[in-house]
Amino acid sequence: MELLGVAATLFLLCGLTCLLAWRQKLRRQALRLPPGPTPLPLIGNILQLRGKTLIQALLQLRDKYGPVFTVYMGMDRVIVLCGPEVLKQALIDQGDAFSGRGVIPVARVLFKDYGIIFSNGERWKQLRRFTLMTLRNFGMGKKSIEERIQEEAECLVTELKKTKGQPFDPTYFFSRTVSNIICSVVFGNRFEYEDKEFLALLRLINENFRLVNSSFATLLNAFPRLMRCLPGPFHLINKNITEVTNFISERVKAHQDTLDPNCPRDFIDCFLLKMEQESANIHSEFQNENMVITTLNLFFAGTETVSTTLRYGFLILLKYPETERKMHEEIERVIGRDRIPAIEDRGKMPYTDAVIHEIQRFADIVPGGLPHCTTKDVWFQGYFIPKDTTVFPLLTTALKDPESFHNPRKFDPGHFLDEAGAFKKNENFIPFSSGKRICVGEGLARMELFLFFTTILQNFNLKSIVDPEDIDLTPAFSGLGNIPPTYQLCLSPR
Repeated sequence: MELLGVAATLFLLCGLTCLLAWRQKLRRQALRLPPGPTPLPLIGNILQLRGKTLIQALLQLRDKYGPVFTVYMGMDRVIVLCGPEVLKQALIDQGDAFSGRGVIPVARVLFKDYGIIFSNGERWKQLRRFTLMTLRNFGMGKKSIEERIQEEAECLVTELKKTKGQPFDPTYFFSRTVSNIICSVVFGNRFEYEDKEFLALLRLINENFRLVNSSFATLLNAFPRLMRCLPGPFHLINKNITEVTNFISERVKAHQDTLDPNCPRDFIDCFLLKMEQESANIHSEFQNENMVITTLNLFFAGTETVSTTLRYGFLILLKYPETERKMHEEIERVIGRDRIPAIEDRGKMPYTDAVIHEIQRFADIVPGGLPHCTTKDVWFQGYFIPKDTTVFPLLTTALKDPESFHNPRKFDPGHFLDEAGAFKKNENFIPFSSGKRICVGEGLARMELFLFFTTILQNFNLKSIVDPEDIDLTPAFSGLGNIPPTYQLCLSPR
């Protein structure tokens, strides 16, 4: 018994010594790090982040500590950047130093560091270069991809007409349509809207997007090892990802069996050819894991962000019918009803362009951006930030900056119009992020949003089943992303 007592005492003393050493290390580092709340051992600043959304909690800390501050997610240090000038200095002026991808523990567990979104270093550079080149070769930013979007928009209109003016949830109408665009590039074909496998995949993606934006995700990212051991959403997220990656792997195998080296059909074919080309290079980044996860990255990002923006956008238009009316007038004047909308129309439609920009700004789909990390030791705003430090660039602080947008909390297309009614650019409009990690699909997303909004409004009037005054635009979920509340939409043919 005495030996057990001595052992327990020694264990306690060792634990206290480790904690004191950790606190002393923090104090030494804090002399040069940006300011922030004092972290507790093991749990960091989790108490300051509880009871509210992560973004709300970080914005409250910004009000206290300034535009650059330090928080601890568990034992992991995070530097938070706020405001358009600070974001520009980090992502543009010192872009190389902040070009790493910060660790998202749940993503690290699920994807390791494969794929284009969550990788770093030479792997990220090679995959990004290859992906951009391949997407361009398959029409991104060109007439050919515009025609695909126009055809898909017409398919959507046909499907929407089947609702016959009855209320419906637009979630899967939009996600099927948007997903088919990236599917045609990645898999080489679109899916029929009633395809059961396709619908199942979209449900898995939609469910995971909700889960990673729930309050659970904050705990998972702060305490990944603990949360993985407990029953709960992590295991559902993992199961969903496994099902999607299994689907992609099956598509890859089918592509391998029918591959024609002289006529690549899509992104997967091009990746397979690149793998063959570099088969003798044991250090090549073009291997199966990177192909599957990069395809998953494109499939997920190319589906969820644009479809969520459309969903949020039509909810906003239901609340502001006067905005819808003005868009109808501009569509009638510029396009009419005898032809489908085209990208070249955008330059003649300043009000519609301003509304779409304002929807993106107001909806703020990815308010915190994706985490970055420093690729080297860097002095920033008078503070020292060590290499490999996770950095949160809060994009919302540019999109909702009161000096850039006169009424940032209110939906107002006038934010993007000058006194003469012409479209007015704003350099702090950065929903796709900025710098070296800017979204590779920005050009495609912008084309999709314009063509889908205008095609739907060319063909339909919107009707809300509740009084517009009663429509609440508050996100149903808000974590890394903002997800709109569910709602019912009615459409009447024009």
